[in-house]
Formats: sequence, structure tokens, C-alpha cells
Amino acid sequence: MQFRRYKPLASAIGLVLGLLCAVEAAKVNKHKPWIETTYHGIVTENDDKVLLDPPLIALDKDAPLRYAESFEVTFTKEGEICGFRIHGQNVPFEAVVLDKSTGEGVIRAKDKLDCELQKEHTFTIQAYDCGEGPDGANMKKSHKATVHIQVNDVNEYSPVFKEKSYKATVIEGKKYDNILKVEAVDADCSFQYSQICSYEIVTPDVPFSVDKDGNIKNTEKLNYSKERMYKLTVTAYDCGKNRASEDVLVKINIKPTCKPSWQGFNKRIEYEPGTGSLALFPSMHLETCEEPITSIQATIELETSHIGKGCDRDTYSEKSLHKLCGASGNTVELLPTPSNIANWTVGLPTDNGHDSDQVFEFNGTQAIKIPEGTVSTSLKEPFTVSVWMRHGPGAREKETILCNSDKTEMNRHHYSLYVHNCRLVLLLRQDPTDAESYKPAEFHWKLDQACDKEWHHYVLNIEFPSVTLFVDGVTFEPFLVTEDYPLHSSKLETQLTIGGCWQDGSEVHNETEAVSEPPTGGSAHMAQFFRGNLAGLMIRSGKLDNKKVIDCLYTCKEGLDVQLPEEVTTTVKVRGEDQGSEVQSNPNQSSITLEGDDIESFEKVMQHISYLNSRQFPTPGIRHLRISTTVKCFNEEACISVPDSEGYVMVLQPEEPKISLSGIDHFARGAVDFESAEGVTLFPELRIVSTITREVEPEAETEGEDDPTVQETVVSEEIMHNLDTCEVTVVGDDLDGEHESLEVDLTQVQQRGLEMSSSNVGMIITGVNTMANYEQVLHLIRYRNWHTEALFDRKFKLVCSELNGRYISNEFKVEVNVIHTANPMEHANNAMVQPQFISPIHHASVDLSGHNLVNAHQASVVPSAATVVIVVCVSFLVFMIILGVFRIRAAHQSTMRDQENGKENEMDWDDSALTITVNPMETYEDQHSSEEEEEEEEESEEGEEEDDITSAESESSEDEEGAEQEDQQGASRQQQLEWDDSTLTY
Repeated sequence: MQFRRYKPLASAIGLVLGLLCAVEAAKVNKHKPWIETTYHGIVTENDDKVLLDPPLIALDKDAPLRYAESFEVTFTKEGEICGFRIHGQNVPFEAVVLDKSTGEGVIRAKDKLDCELQKEHTFTIQAYDCGEGPDGANMKKSHKATVHIQVNDVNEYSPVFKEKSYKATVIEGKKYDNILKVEAVDADCSFQYSQICSYEIVTPDVPFSVDKDGNIKNTEKLNYSKERMYKLTVTAYDCGKNRASEDVLVKINIKPTCKPSWQGFNKRIEYEPGTGSLALFPSMHLETCEEPITSIQATIELETSHIGKGCDRDTYSEKSLHKLCGASGNTVELLPTPSNIANWTVGLPTDNGHDSDQVFEFNGTQAIKIPEGTVSTSLKEPFTVSVWMRHGPGAREKETILCNSDKTEMNRHHYSLYVHNCRLVLLLRQDPTDAESYKPAEFHWKLDQACDKEWHHYVLNIEFPSVTLFVDGVTFEPFLVTEDYPLHSSKLETQLTIGGCWQDGSEVHNETEAVSEPPTGGSAHMAQFFRGNLAGLMIRSGKLDNKKVIDCLYTCKEGLDVQLPEEVTTTVKVRGEDQGSEVQSNPNQSSITLEGDDIESFEKVMQHISYLNSRQFPTPGIRHLRISTTVKCFNEEACISVPDSEGYVMVLQPEEPKISLSGIDHFARGAVDFESAEGVTLFPELRIVSTITREVEPEAETEGEDDPTVQETVVSEEIMHNLDTCEVTVVGDDLDGEHESLEVDLTQVQQRGLEMSSSNVGMIITGVNTMANYEQVLHLIRYRNWHTEALFDRKFKLVCSELNGRYISNEFKVEVNVIHTANPMEHANNAMVQPQFISPIHHASVDLSGHNLVNAHQASVVPSAATVVIVVCVSFLVFMIILGVFRIRAAHQSTMRDQENGKENEMDWDDSALTITVNPMETYEDQHSSEEEEEEEEESEEGEEEDDITSAESESSEDEEGAEQEDQQGASRQQQLEWDDSTLTY
């Protein structure tokens, strides 16, 4: 019980003793102070207080407890924080202890900080305690902590411009995106206060503005006559709204208009055909407005895509062009100019022009059939297909260019050429063979040219199993070749078509619409119609792999030419179209690029660029010109810009030749001549003359004299040029091959490089050759008829042309009559005058201006009527001779009468009575001839007064020539009576 009573007291005593022991132990400095390892601080420049994160507090485990229940404890210095120590060189900060017992402290700047000198400071800090006893023995230090302090900026500086003033020069009449740039800087260290946020033009009412980057531009076009210089005051603001300490002066000078451009360039340049090269820019120079130029590049482009098939070319038939380019071999033209012999293209729309190439349009609803026998090329032999094509992006369906398919039933395609999704495809199925195996059948080429709406020339050399394609002279390999079995053997005939593929109606239902048929007639069912333009489609036996020949077929006859002067060949480079290296002149280029660094040399080369058209009769019209120029200067920002220069070459209308055909246009031959082996020559004296008409201004007699009555005179000149076609056509019924024909010596035709084709409507001579050679061949054309019993006459028409029908001659018509001589005695008189049937047309009567010749015998005349007319003409001539003799003799008798004036007057009655019987025997023959002439004159025309008088004299014995004519010719009759009186004998 006593123990329990004193138990609380014992506990209290134990606690006190424990505390005393602890206090005694605390007097020993056992532990180091502790601080954070890293501190981040912010201080504003011009301030010394640093805000730290986390706060600066040092802890020490040696520090005594502040409270122990209700007992008061006495603290000692052991465990207190006496200070902080900063380590580092020239650290502008110090650390101060605010409360030793809690270890709280601060960092502050020793002096004012300058952010512009140093934005950040890094150093280390260490805390230490007060140690043991009064002398601080056994002092403990904490670990070193890193302190990062950032100095915050104060907007203490104002913007300052880099330059004291700014100057610029501009040309009047132009708005600039940037004339010049002013720039200011701010010395503040922070991004906020060091950046320039805006510029401002202080000067009021000026046509300029400045953006936030300091770029000054004009807000309206400047006028040199209104103001030659503008002075602007510009200020700047930083992002702290501080204005520049000093504004800056900007001077902008206005210069009169100086436009960098090509000068001395005529917008319209006229080209006269046949004059060779024409300098396009003989006086051209480049105005640079005094800007220093380091290099210059110019591209001259000639636009000819609207001319013909992309440019000016000879418009002869494709067959003739192949021959001119040296392509030997048998060729078949599938799209010829419509004629009497080749008429299957008559129904196709064309360009309706002869000045340039004739092209055919396929609108997706038309196709044509090629007559049987036109193409005889065997697919087993190498052959060539060539065509001009212009085609745009098409539909998904196949568009057939050329197709050979079965006429009936099976509808198999033997070979075809078509376009499908911008791919050119050649289908070539082989004929049946013993070996049934796969063989190449379809060749595919993916071509941009097939859909670019431009003209391109395609040549396919087919030598099975390989096919080579040339497009504008460039070789293309097929990207895909598919195989198929050869065709099965059949006896079906095939149909060759263009613009679509033939399908038999029994196999095709509602695939296509009916096609407008060519003149050959028949009902057609077509599929896979073509949409575009085609020209010059040909099939040729043998390969055409000569690059020079292929280039010749598509090369232009017009283009740009340049002859480099010797002194500038090393300073200026010339590049032609599609050529990357330096080249010399190429007359067929449509684009030339020049590069150089010397303006003077560059201008000399530009002055030597010329336009050339080598055709004798070029296509007239406009060819647009464009000069694109790029200039580089020393100061790229202030470099000038040279605008494009545009103009055009006007190719004048060539003086059109008038082709005139003349010769014997009407003659007769015996039936024996027509039935002979040689036949009758139709054009024995044919002459072909071509003339041009020019207007010549007469020279004035006095200089400066302008006489409005003086008119220009027209002069015709004979010129020489080629012909490409002469066609002889039968007028009237077609030739009956069973008993008549037109013939010519083929050897003579071929020796002159010409070709002949004939039909029941006539004969065509083709080939590009001279007019002299055509004359010689036409002289050889003969007409034969070996059954002339019912033939009285035959008429023919001859027409010649040049450049595929561009220039056409007059229609020269010839009529030949057949003389039948079954009973020579009945036709004795006619036989005597047969040589007069030939009435040659003299060349003096040819119209040199080129108009059609006027033939004397254009109407159709039956042989009997022609004989009567000729006999009448001859009789009239004989009558005129007799009349002349009669009048001479009448004059002689009048003289005799004057010598016998002494005769008695009573003889007058005898004179009047003897007029009927005067000299009957002496003038019998003359009177007989006159009577015959009088009978024939009833059928002929009478009109001349002299003829009327003569008729009155010769018909004085007839009663119907009474009163009026006797009154008119009384004096003449009186003289006649006196002449009769002189013949009497007394």
C-alpha cells in the first residue's frame, strides 16, 4: 500500500532526471546542419531581395526541445544556426540568418544587379551551427547546396535605330511591296522588353505605310511631277510601350518611269514568202534602268500549234511526202483527198482549208470502210503503219484508228490500232498455223502524247514478233505485250475500216448507232468509234527504220534560226528546244534559250535571231512570239524584273499561182485511128503555164508629185513550181472497158518519178514533179475505142493541181469527133476540107492572169452539124475572094466608060434592056458560085453593111430584092449598066 502511494512521485522524479540527462547530453554538438540540395531564386534588377524556392532554412538535430510538458527548459547555443556561407567567385549575393534557433535565412544582392550584363547567377551555399560552449568549439557545417538565381529585366532602355537615316529610290507609277526596311534595337535583356513590337510613321499625310517589321511601302502610285522626294520621320516601340529615344529620318527619291524591258521590238513583223530568213529583232536592246546585271537568260518561243499539224509543213499527199523523204516501197494512202478514183473519204468532215494540211475529224459517230483490194500488204511480211493523230483525254471505251475484222458472223479482229485510256494499242492476230501455241498479239504503249490534244506523228514498224514505235522521231518500247492463240482457219472475208471497227449486225445489238455511209453504199454497223483528228494514215510494205526519213516526215518547214556572231560564241550559250547542250542554228526550232553575262554580247545574239519558212507557198497567218527574260543582279533584293515581251510574225498571203492549161481543144479523127493500137492522143500540144499577178506602182515623173489619177498596173509573171496531181475525167458516160480505154506508157511515167491510176471515170497522174515532166506524160495519154460504129464524139476534162488541191488549174476540155468514111464518093467535099478540122489554140490567147481559158467549142455538136459549119466557113472565104475580084473588075470597067463619053444618049434604053444578058458566058462560073453561096448564106448570120450591098448586087435578078435595095443602090446599079454597055459591039 505504501508502495502504491509513492508511485506517482517516483515517476515524476524519473522524468526530471531524464530531462536533466538529456540537457546534459545536448551540450555536446554531435550533428551537422541540414539544408536543401538545390534552390531557385528570382531577383529583379535594381532590387536586392531574392525570392527562393524553397525558402532558405537550416535544421540541426542538436537543437534542444522547446517544451517538456509543464517543465521549463533552459536553452543553450548548441544546435543553433549561426550563419550561411556562399562559395563562388565574384558572387554578388550574400546569405543572412534571420533566426538562429529556427535556422531561417535569406539571400540578398550586395549591389544593384544589371540583367543586361548577366541574366543568371549560379553558386553554392553552406550552413554552419554555433558549435559548443561560449567559444563555439566543434562547429559543424552542412553540405553544399546549389543556388540558381535569375535576374528579371526592367524596361529601362528605349529602342534605338541602327542607322542615323535611311534612303531609297523608286520609279514613279508603280506600287512596291517593299521600298526599304528600317530597323531598331532595344538593349533590354528580356524578350519582352528587347523586342520591337511596332513602327510608326510620324510624318502626317504621306502615301507610305510601315509594318511591324519596319518595311516601308507606298500606298498609292507615286508621281514624279508631283513630288520628287519624300522625307518621313519614323519611330519605334518595344513591347513594353517604350518609344524610341530618337526618331529616324527616311528619304525616298522618286525617279521618272524607267521600265526594264526589251526596247526596239516591233510587235508586228511581216514575213513575205520566198524571202528566206527574216531578222526578228534587228534593233533590239535591253533597258535595265542602270541596275547592275550579273547574268541574263531569255527564252524566245514561236507559237505554231494552230498551223496545220502543229506547224507549217508541205501539204502534199502523205504518199508523195514518203517518196520525197526517200521512203521507197509500196504505200497505200488510207485517208486520201477525195477524188473520183479515191472517194471513200467524201463523207468525213475536214478542216475545210487548202492553205495548210487537210485533216479529217472523227466525232465519235462516223467511220469509213476501205474498198476491197485497196490494201494488199500481207501481214506475214514486214510492214509499216504511219499516222498523224490529235487526241484528247478520252472515255473508257476503246477508240479505233484502224481495224480489220470479219465481214460477217464471227466478228474477229485480225489487226487493229486503237487508243484506250491514253494508251496506244496494236492488236495483231496471227494467221492459222500448224503449231497451236501462244504468240504475241497485243502491244501496249502508255503515252502522254496520246491524250494531250496536240498533233503527233506515229510510225509503227511491224516485223513479227517485234513492233517498234516512233513518236515524233523518238523510239518507245511497249510496256506490255500480251499473247494469244493464232486465229482459227476460216474462209470469211475481212473489212478494213477507219474510225471504228466493223461488226456484223447479227452479233451486235444496240452497241452503236448507224453510221453515215460513204458513197460506196451499204448498211454499216460500227463499234469503238474514234474521237479526234487523223491525217496521213498509211500502210506501207517493208520497215521504215531510217531515222532521217522519219525525221523528214514530221520536221517543220518553219521555225527560229540563229547565227552566232564569231565574237560572242564564247560568252552566250544557245539551247534549242529539247536540247540541253550548246548547239548551232537549227531552222526547225520553235523555241530558243539564250544564256549570258554580258549584256552587249547578249543583245548582238538577239539581233541575229530570225524566222525562216522554207515553203514556196507557206500557210498565211499569225505566229505568236514570246520573249521570257530572267535577270540576276548583285543585290538580289533590288534586282529588276523584265516583263515578257509579246508580238507576232504575220506570214503574208503568198502570191497565188494561176495554173493555165491550153492546147488543141477540138479535133476530129477517122474511126481507123481510134481503133488502132496507138489510139488517138488527147493532148498532143498541151502546155502548162503558171503565172502570178503583181501590182506595180508606176514611178512618178517628178519627185514629190502625187497624182491621184495615176493607178497601179498589174503585171503577170510566169513562175515555175511543182505539180502533184493531174486528173483526166470523162465528160458524160463512164468508160466502157469492153470497147474503150485511156492508156499511157507506164515506163515513161515511172521514169519521170510519177504514178498512174485509172478507173472507168478517168485517169490520175500523181507525184510531186515539175510542170515540164507532167506535160510530157500528158502528151502520151491516148484514147482507144475498137467499136466506133455508134460513136460520134467523146469529151474529156483535164485538171491539174499543186499542194494537194490548194492550187487548181482551169478545166481544160477536149472534144474529139469520129469521122466515118463508109462511102468516100458521098463525102468528097468533106474529105477535101478535113485538114481544116484541126483548129489549134495559140498561146498568145492564154490569159496570163490565171483565169480559165475560153474555148471556142464548148457546146456539144453532132458530126453532121460540125461539117456544115466548117463548109460554110470555107465557102464564105471563097465568096469573099470572088467578091474582091468582081469589085476590081468593076473599077476597071468604070474607067473604060469614062473614055467613051461620046456615045449617044439613045443607047440608054438598050443599056437597061441588056442588064439580064450581059456577058453570060464570061461570068457564068462566078454567077454559079454566087448562087451556091446565096443558098448557104440563108443559114448563116448577115449583118455587115458591105455584105448587104454585095448580096444586092448578086441578086439583082430576083424580084424580092426590089424597092428598098434599088433605092439604096441606084447609083451603083447605074454604074453597072454603064459597064454592061461597054461590052456591046456595034
